[in-house]
Amino acid sequence: MSKLVSFVKDSYVEMTTKVSWPKFGELQNSSILVLVASVIFALVIAAMDYVFQNVLEWFYKSF
Repeated sequence: MSKLVSFVKDSYVEMTTKVSWPKFGELQNSSILVLVASVIFALVIAAMDYVFQNVLEWFYKSF
């Protein structure tokens, strides 16, 4: 049990004193970047899906 308590205490000290946390503005910029990249990626995948669907429909109807 003492090992667990020691681990938790050491982890707390590590997270509060030795880790450099980003500022709120940096987090906002990173979040916006991830959101924009995700939307662009989703649009590209949707466009590919639409094109493949129409190409396959045309291909199957031609036979």
